[in-house]
Amino acid sequence: MDGRYKPFADLLTKDGYIIKPLRNTIGINTLAEVDILVISNPLNIRNTQDWTLPTPSAFTDDEINNIANWVKCGGSLFLIADHMPFPGAADKLAAAFGFELNNGFAYDTVTGGGPDLFTLKDQTLRASFITEGRSIHEKVDSIYSFTGEAFQIPVNATPVLVFSNNFISLMPDTAWNFSDDTHQISVAGWSQGAVTNFGDGRIAVWGEAAMFSAQIAGEKKIKVGMNSPQAQYNYQLLLNIMHWLDHLIE
Repeated sequence: MDGRYKPFADLLTKDGYIIKPLRNTIGINTLAEVDILVISNPLNIRNTQDWTLPTPSAFTDDEINNIANWVKCGGSLFLIADHMPFPGAADKLAAAFGFELNNGFAYDTVTGGGPDLFTLKDQTLRASFITEGRSIHEKVDSIYSFTGEAFQIPVNATPVLVFSNNFISLMPDTAWNFSDDTHQISVAGWSQGAVTNFGDGRIAVWGEAAMFSAQIAGEKKIKVGMNSPQAQYNYQLLLNIMHWLDHLIE
């Protein structure tokens, strides 16, 4: 909230949401106090300073059961897990809802890396209630992503961002350490954003975190996220996701 996701928190606060940090174990009593739980880039303590394999779960089995039961009874979860090691830390939680995260880096073999453009025109951005919003003023035509992961979705989920045939996943032993021997697989048709109902609740899963931030990156001070001049619809996508989780969009 006071770091890289301050723009995220600021945008939602301006939209009327009350944002609070969660600093303790995720228990039933804690979840009873919130309507929407946002988890972005969780990590097991083993990986906080060491982005190498293994990448164990960031959550205990009790926490996963608590979250799953809470969503099933009407809660809304927004789970964001970027490139490796974050999918490894979040995959057990995502699996409780039928999602299969890939602990790698989604990579466009044609452009040679991000930012990655998803559009309604080429159907990599899929038209849905998420892209339509509540009015023509909330419609989303294109989205930019700034490196992340690919994942597979359950059959009842609605895909939002879908990878073209150009994409592979690079799965190194150490984050950002690639070589000719780095394991890779095709992720054509896999998702980087999707939503689904789960019991009486709702869940949105996203495989890239920077698109909902507003960062200045590198020596060239490149704008990354909602402040990027290319990513003019990213902020609206975030609002549409939250409005759907909040049942303002059906």
